[in-house]
This record gives sequence, C-alpha cells and structure tokens, in this order.
Amino acid sequence: MKTVLGFLLSICFSLPAFAGETPIGFRTATLADKQNNRPLELAVWYPATTTATPQLIGDTPVFLGDPAVRDAPPAKGAHPMVVLSHGYRGNWGNQSWLASALVQQGYIVAAVNHPGTTTRDRDPEAAAQLWQRPIDLQRAIDAVMAQPAKFGAVAVGKIAVAGHSLGGWTALEIAGARFDAERFVQDCIAHPQLASCNVYKQINPDRSPASKARLDDDLRDKRVTAIVTLDLGLSRGMTNASLAALPVPTLVIAAGAPSEDLPAQLESADLAKRLPQATSRYVEIEDASHFSFLSMCKPGALALLEEDAPGDGIICRDGDNARPRALIQQQITLQITEFLAQSFHN
Repeated sequence: MKTVLGFLLSICFSLPAFAGETPIGFRTATLADKQNNRPLELAVWYPATTTATPQLIGDTPVFLGDPAVRDAPPAKGAHPMVVLSHGYRGNWGNQSWLASALVQQGYIVAAVNHPGTTTRDRDPEAAAQLWQRPIDLQRAIDAVMAQPAKFGAVAVGKIAVAGHSLGGWTALEIAGARFDAERFVQDCIAHPQLASCNVYKQINPDRSPASKARLDDDLRDKRVTAIVTLDLGLSRGMTNASLAALPVPTLVIAAGAPSEDLPAQLESADLAKRLPQATSRYVEIEDASHFSFLSMCKPGALALLEEDAPGDGIICRDGDNARPRALIQQQITLQITEFLAQSFHN
C-alpha cells in the first residue's frame, strides 16, 4: 500500500495541476431569480490570459486562500467544465483548492452558495427547499455557458458535477438519481446516529405534501455527463432502481478515518455497491476525514476555532496519523482528474 501511495504522490507532484503554470481567472456574479426569490452567488475559476498579479481567493482567518486574477480575460478555446456543490453550512470557498487545481488541468470551474444551507445564509425556508439545490447548479451551468467572453467557452458534452457532503447528494440528483423521502425517514429509524439524519431533521424538506413531491421529482440535467461525490451524505435515501440505472459515470470518494456519524461503510461504500459497476469507481482514503475535503487551515486556526466555539476545531483535523492535508488533497485531485479524463474521452 505504501509503495502504491508513494507512486501516486510522485505522479501528483509531476502534474501541471501543481506547477502553477496556467494563469487562473476568477469572477463572481449574482444570478437573479425574481420568480422564486432565490438569488445565487456564483463564483467561477477559469483558464486565463493575463500577467496581472493574482490575489488570494477564499482566504479567511481560518482557511488558506488560492491565487487567481479577478476579472482576467479567459483563454481561447473550449474547455471542459466542473460545477462544485458545497456541503451543509458550507460555501463556495470550501473547495477553492480543488477549483484551482482543476483550472490548471484546463477546466472551467463554477460554484454557488446554496441559499439556506450556506455559512452566511441559514434561512430555514430556503433550506427546506432541498430540491432547489440541483436546480441551483443548472442555473450556474446556464450562466457560464451564456457568457463565453467572461468565462471561456464550455466544451460540448463535457460538464461534470462534484459535490462534498450534502453536495454529493446534489450531484447524484442532477445526474438522475431519485430520492425517496419515506425510504430515508425509515432508514434513519435504524441509523439515528448518522449526521445526515440530523441534518435532514434540521432542514425538514418534506414538511408539506408539495415540498415532498418536489423532493421526489426527477431533477436530472442531461448536460451533466459525469459526477464525483466527496464523502457524501443522504445517499441512503436514493432508490436502488435509480442508482442501478444512473446514466453517467460516477466517482465516489470516501473519507476512511473512523467516524460514528458519517461512516464510509454506511454512506459512500453503500452507495458504490448500488451503482452500475461498469461505470462507477470507489476510492476510500484511509487518513482523510470528512473535513479533509475543505481548504487547508492556517497555522493557529484550530485554536482560534476552539476558542470561539468549542468543538468547531474539528474542521481542521484530518484522520489519526494523517498526512498533511495538502498531500491528501493532491491524491483527491489526481483521482478526480484521471476519472474525468477517462469519462470525457469516452
């Protein structure tokens, strides 16, 4: 195992994704939605043509930012696209490390803050509209494709979605998986310790017959041709039939560190067993925790979090005896780029 891991990491360090050779452009926009009163904050990273000095994007007192040039002109040519979906109470900045690495491989990367389930927007009414999450991503795809002069042209047939935690559920939904609220509620009776069950209770997305019906809808966007889930939750509510017939290639990456409320065997591994074996791949990273998929923490961030809210320091912790988060994330990026290259080639 150590020999294989060393080989993988040696490849990682040789990839352009970590060489910083491609200038990264970055833009934000607000997508209006007068009909549903659900404006979206959109962030887009893209290959650029610029010599301007980059700024740190997603830099906070806790997380390290990643360099990009705001409003830079996009590079010529058509590029594959990846849309990112954050987890419960996360935000688009959580995976800026992944966005930057993907741009270095030639991808346009878009992300949104899902209303009601973000760091700075926890409106309960917006959160309850869980079915809106995949629609948020559809709107992001629409916006980027409609503005090639700002973000670059999107290659035909090469759009993927990658989601962390609740974002993984969102990725499954937009790919064509179907959620059964009754199935999930019954499963939570058997597994009440799961974090996804607690999140579902807080969101309460099936509070009315109308919202429950929307939650059970087919929310597929046929433009999405591959998906990646990153230590996802709520997957136990997906129907066996819809997963067995999922029409796009799927990469399931799990955090392998022991966890009582998000164990790999009950979430990611269980999902992988129900997907078409010919078009899906399962990877479990032994020393990764659920929070290894967030940006790297700054020195002293853990203590800062614990002082402000005891227990929150967990977001800066990886598995026991883990490698530095940077190495874990390089392995994650390698898995994703290899999977997408193969999926889009086919």
